Amino acid sequence: MNYATIKWYDISNGPGVRVSLYVSGCRNRCKNCFNPETWDFNYGQPFTKEVEDKIIAALAPDHIKGLTLVGGDPFEEENQEALVDFVERVRATYPNKTIWCFTGYDFEAHLLTGKKGNINTVMRLLNCIDVLVDGRFVEELKDIRLRFKGSTNQRYILVKESLERDEVVLWDEQT
Repeated sequence: MNYATIKWYDISNGPGVRVSLYVSGCRNRCKNCFNPETWDFNYGQPFTKEVEDKIIAALAPDHIKGLTLVGGDPFEEENQEALVDFVERVRATYPNKTIWCFTGYDFEAHLLTGKKGNINTVMRLLNCIDVLVDGRFVEELKDIRLRFKGSTNQRYILVKESLERDEVVLWDEQT
């Protein structure tokens, strides 16, 4: 897997100051995507053990609230396979930090059904993620007043609670 960039002090992709990893590769190709260069799976640099270690170290300070996975799309099959061990490592190292993930795929229709990647890998990733922002960016539904998402069709899903209740539970964007 390649990554496009890492934002070491990001405040636009989840609450608080976060480390955001922008992965490369996305088949959704949403009209007017803000990161079209990340559609290419070969864009950027290789995601190596050294890069993982730098991110783990960057998450250590108390003022860093967590990790955000964005892209590209972290739930492209190639990215899932490369991210799953790393995300489990982040969760084990920092159990009190939050992990957010942005995907153009639908939580119920694509991720939970096994239509997007290996279902075991998908579930391992989902079990580490606190909030999943799902759904394609839709230009016609764009609203610049939204926090942490681009269009009104996208949802903030509390993953753990949703899996436990077997229904979508939404994060309150006012918090």
